Amino acid sequence: MYIPVDSKDRFTPLPLQGGARYRAHTNIALIKYWGKRNEALFLPETSSLSLTLDAFYTDTQVIFSPDFKEDTFYLNGQLQSKEEIAKVGRFVDLFRQKADTFLPVQVESYNHVPTAAGLASSASAFAALSMACNDALELNMEAKELSTYARRGSGSATRSLFGGFVEWHRGFEDNSESSYAEHFDPADWDIAMLVVTVNQEEKGLSSREGMELTRQTSPFYKLWPQEVEKDLEIIKEAILRQDFETMGEVAEHNAMKMHATMIAANPSFTYWQPASLEVMEHVRHLRKEGLSCYFTMDAGPNVKILCRESQAALIKDYFKQFYNEEQLIIALPGSAPHVI
Repeated sequence: MYIPVDSKDRFTPLPLQGGARYRAHTNIALIKYWGKRNEALFLPETSSLSLTLDAFYTDTQVIFSPDFKEDTFYLNGQLQSKEEIAKVGRFVDLFRQKADTFLPVQVESYNHVPTAAGLASSASAFAALSMACNDALELNMEAKELSTYARRGSGSATRSLFGGFVEWHRGFEDNSESSYAEHFDPADWDIAMLVVTVNQEEKGLSSREGMELTRQTSPFYKLWPQEVEKDLEIIKEAILRQDFETMGEVAEHNAMKMHATMIAANPSFTYWQPASLEVMEHVRHLRKEGLSCYFTMDAGPNVKILCRESQAALIKDYFKQFYNEEQLIIALPGSAPHVI
């Protein structure tokens, strides 16, 4: 953790007394989470299933100390606005209340994920912050319980507390404790993702806004929970059988159904860009050529291609014809958060 010295933009390191430092990886949902039934508690309309990725992560350090006058929050070395500090402070309050303390906190995060570009930067960010708070305040919560806390910062963060394939359970009504994540499968077989970053700029409509607009106005949304339940059952069976093709087909179709609910919203919207559609067409072409690959997209223009690890380099080489090297990132299954 760092604190200001001569100005608000300069730092000096502090010893980690009353603090902790964690790295958490992002995750990409294969069966999507899209919409909340309870905004305050971040309770989802449906269950979901994701794959944690090693290539994208957040490093976060926290220190609680009576020597601090107020909460502070630095992101990528920059002191954040009062609004952002207050947002992080409200989340940390969940842990302070459980620990029965009112100590101010200093948070420093380095985000190795493009922010607000549909690459789940908030998932790794709040997962790392949750782990650090749990450790620093000596709360000793197990990952299952901790996932119900991480969820309150970002829904998808609940899944970044585990490695491999992770299931986030919808839970029951307004029962917060019943909506938690748990490890499903280690993903220690022939699996990878090629992330094609067609645009890393911050999106115009946040996921939170997009979800609620879709939930409130899309006539297709009422069918969404039924489709997710069906897709989740099929993909879990496919994963356990290590049936890559069925897993990929279900994941791709689930993503397209989610985006269809957005297109049918009022007003209609989409996170797709022309380049997103081009990548989809390339994936379809590669499948015709005999390669096992399937696309998925979240609330952003970037496309994630689920593929076999043994074919990932070959698929990346194909895409080098159309995109720069820095736009093409191979990710393997990632681990649970860990101390750094």
